[in-house]
Amino acid sequence: MTLIKSDIKPIATRDSYGNALVELGNEYDNLVVLDADLAAATKTGVFKGKFPNRHFDCGIAESNMMCVAAGMSTMGLVPFASTFAMFAAGRTFEQIRNTIAYPHLNVKIGATHGGISVGEDGASHQCCEDFALMRSIPGMVVLSPSDDVEARAAVRAAYKYNGPVYLRFGRLAVPVFHNEDDFTFEIGKGEVLQEGDDIAIIATGIMVHEAIEAGNILKEQGIKARVINLCSIKPLDEELILRAAKECKKIITCEEHSIIGGLGDAVSGYLSQVYPTIVRKIGVNDEFGHSGTAKELLKQFGLTSENIVKAVKEIL
Repeated sequence: MTLIKSDIKPIATRDSYGNALVELGNEYDNLVVLDADLAAATKTGVFKGKFPNRHFDCGIAESNMMCVAAGMSTMGLVPFASTFAMFAAGRTFEQIRNTIAYPHLNVKIGATHGGISVGEDGASHQCCEDFALMRSIPGMVVLSPSDDVEARAAVRAAYKYNGPVYLRFGRLAVPVFHNEDDFTFEIGKGEVLQEGDDIAIIATGIMVHEAIEAGNILKEQGIKARVINLCSIKPLDEELILRAAKECKKIITCEEHSIIGGLGDAVSGYLSQVYPTIVRKIGVNDEFGHSGTAKELLKQFGLTSENIVKAVKEIL
């Protein structure tokens, strides 16, 4: 059973992003970082402090920033273009599609402040459509890490991958449950955090922590749930998903994203072709968010361990 490590302070994955960029910057001279006047919020400011000549503030011109990143990638550089998820996936979709993905350029998109937990910034900044948008682009890798250890590993994997990668990071500090000493990360692979065969709970991003807590609650009640972490939304770990479907029979997906076009649709879309399985999707139900604290909003929109437990009992 995976337990939350109480001795480690929770950390937002946007902080992990900034720290990982510095780590990689020390190792690789060709890594450059672009930002759209949000370095303090995206946490790329820590990279700027260490490598001022390799950090480029493109101003409030995100679409232009993506084109600049595309150009840099043709010169042997590995650019990480950083901004809020709403702007990274929404405002710059055309530039990402046509200028980065179509020629399959080696650009990494660091999208912070994803999901409803952006909180007080309100609906205009609570991007719950980015997985759907980025999944639809041919050749795009889509990653949504769950804690500090996985986030830093995902950034490193993105650097080493030759092609476009979309990385989603959060504003809300979340518990660290991975052990860095024995954790390995691979694009296209998921991991089983808790064993069980009564039902499978497949989660991504900050919902993985909630899924772990739900699994612990269910075990105390005699229900053995298999908890799976899928950071890699595209490509999917199809082998892991198929095995869960065959052995657990029923699946619940959990994501801080719209139930349309995200992790749930990716899982159910795959299974519908190879092994039809009941899939219940927990996410944002085709509605906009609003201003409020992150924790209040997550509870209101049902993105909690308690709601996962409730859904498991209903589906069983």
